[in-house]
Amino acid sequence: MTIEIHVDEPFQSAVSSDQLETAIAAALAFENVQGDVTLIVGDDDVIADLNLRFLGNPGPTDVLSFPAQADDGAFVQAPNTNPYLGDIVIAYPYTAAQAAQHDRNIVDELNLLAVHGTLHLLGYDHAEPEGKAVMWARQDAILAGMQAE
Repeated sequence: MTIEIHVDEPFQSAVSSDQLETAIAAALAFENVQGDVTLIVGDDDVIADLNLRFLGNPGPTDVLSFPAQADDGAFVQAPNTNPYLGDIVIAYPYTAAQAAQHDRNIVDELNLLAVHGTLHLLGYDHAEPEGKAVMWARQDAILAGMQAE
């Protein structure tokens, strides 16, 4: 399993790549999934561009996930390799403001978004109330498990 973390230069002193890797690994372990993931921490402009281009939503958001596997089964995985699960992009300024607004620690907020993004890569969604309840319960359990360690 490979988890690649890239933090844009302005945020490197504020973000722990190791902590984000731990959060993604915890989510994958909780879901009993092996796979490769890339996470990028960037600025609001980058995520606003992605949000508009791929989802049609103007402006920044906290996290976006881009699953690599289509549900149509057209992609054939090479034998004896981990599947590439996809990419997660977090907007650091947006996330920092969101954490402050909710009186949460920025590290906790980043962990939450790394787990949340990973669950999206695995097919979880929160557009409908039932899916949201399932996704939030799994998210909470993963984060609680991280704090217990």
